[in-house]
Amino acid sequence: MKKRMWIMLAAVVTFVVAIGVVKALQIRAAIAGMMAFRPPPEAVTTIVAHQEDWPATLEAIGTVTAVQGVVLSADLPGIVETIDFTSGKPVGAGDVLVRLDTRQEHAQLAAAEAQLELANLNLERSKQLLAKGVVAQAEFDQVAAEAKQAEAHAGEIRATIERKTIRAPFTGVLGIRRVDRGQYLNGGDPIVPLQAMDPVYINFSLPQQDVAALKVGSVVRVAADSIALPHAAGVITAINAVVDEATRNVQVQATLQNPRALLRSGMYVNVQVMLDAHSGVVALPASAINYAPYGNSVFIVGDMKGPDGKSYRGVRQQFVQLGSARGDQVAVLSGIKPGEEVATSGVFKLRNGAAIVVNNQKQPENNPAPRPEDS
Repeated sequence: MKKRMWIMLAAVVTFVVAIGVVKALQIRAAIAGMMAFRPPPEAVTTIVAHQEDWPATLEAIGTVTAVQGVVLSADLPGIVETIDFTSGKPVGAGDVLVRLDTRQEHAQLAAAEAQLELANLNLERSKQLLAKGVVAQAEFDQVAAEAKQAEAHAGEIRATIERKTIRAPFTGVLGIRRVDRGQYLNGGDPIVPLQAMDPVYINFSLPQQDVAALKVGSVVRVAADSIALPHAAGVITAINAVVDEATRNVQVQATLQNPRALLRSGMYVNVQVMLDAHSGVVALPASAINYAPYGNSVFIVGDMKGPDGKSYRGVRQQFVQLGSARGDQVAVLSGIKPGEEVATSGVFKLRNGAAIVVNNQKQPENNPAPRPEDS
């Protein structure tokens, strides 16, 4: 009986050991297969980095301001009789925009002109009588003064009538009118904005440490979102003599031609001040940069060895320091050497050591001065 039990126990132990050995071999084979597994290579485009000579620049956000801009208003109270302009249209200096009701002033002017005519007749008679010695000099002087007063009174009424005719003080583009015919206006009530849009001012601020590099006459390049500016270069015309104590920034003003009035007062634009200095940078397409909160990086292409010792085409992640941008290009100040091959598309799906296959049939945009079709 005991012998049979020992035989059964030995058989069970042998069976368990055999199952354990088989499973261990299967697990080892699976681990080896996983270690040898490599994901399929990712398709990317590449470019060979080369050094370029870029001018040193300062960048800021600017605001467009009209060289001349006012909101026209009524000088004197009155009722709007005619509106002689269309909202949004250009006007010339001196063009009549609005006429207020002047019927009362014209009646007063007629009475004043009649009084002036009578005063002039009296003056002419007094001259003749003075020549004959009939009237005294004092009496003649009194009549002459009355004639001058009558002339001044008539001139005052004419000036009042003229002040009730609102004209454009300079050539520009009108905004949207704020009055209607028959509306009563008080003195100072707004009528319509008027802006002189060519040229325009670009106002922007720069830190105080950059003031030494600024000078009047420096070239300024301006870019606006979704607008292709035909003349995007202006010049600095004024630098504020005072630094803002709160921000430690200095106010700078540039003048830019705006012949097609594409820029409007109040718009924001990207400003790039061109300095005299130049620097050598490695220029890459913006699509080659892997932007991240912990640091920006690129993927450098090269030959690598896998765990099995075989060589393959892969990428190495390299952190870089970026400079300014120019069109589709970004300046890399450090981290890349000229001559290195860099992945320019598909970087979001890459990782350090990933296998790649290069397909450069269609390259991403790499134009320093792009002109988008929809701009």
